[in-house]
Amino acid sequence: MVAAAAAALLVVAAPAGAAPPAISAGAAFVVEPDTQDVIYARHPGTRRPIASTTKLMTTLVALGDLGLTDRLTLPPYVSHGAESLAGLRAGERMTFADLVRAMMLPSANDAAHDVAVLAAGSQAAFVSEMNARARKLGLNDTHFANPIGLDEAGNYSSARDLVLLALVLRRNEFVREVMAQPRAILHSGSHERVVINRNDLVARYPFIDGVKTGHTLDAGYVLVGSATSHGVNVVSSVLGAPTLADRDADSLALLRYGLSLYHRAAVVRAHHALGTASVADQGDTRVQLVAAHSLSAVARRDEQLAVRIVGARKEVEGPLAAGTRVGTVQALRRGKVVGTTDLVVARDVPAPTVPQRVRAWLGRSGTIVLLAFLALCTFVLVLLRRRVMRRRAAGEPDAR
Repeated sequence: MVAAAAAALLVVAAPAGAAPPAISAGAAFVVEPDTQDVIYARHPGTRRPIASTTKLMTTLVALGDLGLTDRLTLPPYVSHGAESLAGLRAGERMTFADLVRAMMLPSANDAAHDVAVLAAGSQAAFVSEMNARARKLGLNDTHFANPIGLDEAGNYSSARDLVLLALVLRRNEFVREVMAQPRAILHSGSHERVVINRNDLVARYPFIDGVKTGHTLDAGYVLVGSATSHGVNVVSSVLGAPTLADRDADSLALLRYGLSLYHRAAVVRAHHALGTASVADQGDTRVQLVAAHSLSAVARRDEQLAVRIVGARKEVEGPLAAGTRVGTVQALRRGKVVGTTDLVVARDVPAPTVPQRVRAWLGRSGTIVLLAFLALCTFVLVLLRRRVMRRRAAGEPDAR
């Protein structure tokens, strides 16, 4: 499934609307996940240093090895000069959930190192797991040399791969909630710590809900971003922006551009009549068929969604309770099913009364033919009986 998604992100969509914004970043990529449309691409497959956005893969791999409520004893970490740190100390006991918060929000290098060692036994073993996961996800322009994102030969990714990685990670509800927070409190450890999200767009704009920042001398300023508005989500990446202000401006412009091209459109509303069915044995009585639930889907503002009814009954037989399923309603986008709900009867359908059953029975063409045949037979028998009676009256012997 993930490999298929990666392949789908190779083709750039061409939605109608305003021209994309001009940006200063060396590479960028923007997608709308529901449709898998590529909205914008600038050098999407170029391999570049990615700084602390490396921690996206660190988090993803560790989620498979550790439980969020696990309370872990932290190993020692030796800082490499000016780094982003949470001030963790060897021997402290912290939950894995708090370590994720420390990695994702202030981009704490000590937290990323500790998670790698605790999950795999050593940083080198954990990096092997990271590269194995990258291959499994089809991230062909990605390789890791450390779990932190420090500038090092062999630690790189691309604008497209970072977006695909973010889409996979955002499936985790806890991580999705963390990356949308401007700040958090780490309650475990030797003391409480308040951590601030380095993605300052999250605090400034309510529709920005992720994902991860990065900065080193080699990588420049990097940001994988996410924005959600009115049921539409857009995910972006900008790599190699010259300044933090440029990184934020590029990301904000691309996310706003993406959101402007899409909307969540209603395909069918709950209890909306989609047809009728005749009611067996009840004359001309018909019952409305309606959608059990509303269906909506994300679509480009210049495209139409469609509805299709599958397996609907032309006739129903009572008794049926309101809401009984009699078919399926499908929402279609570009000819593909993007949502389904039941097609149901809108009201109770009672069983037919005895008079209704008799009238229905008498009204069927087969019944008429049968009655005509029986009448003919009766008429013939009556004629034969009269003939026999006349012969007896005349004293003629019966035929033997």
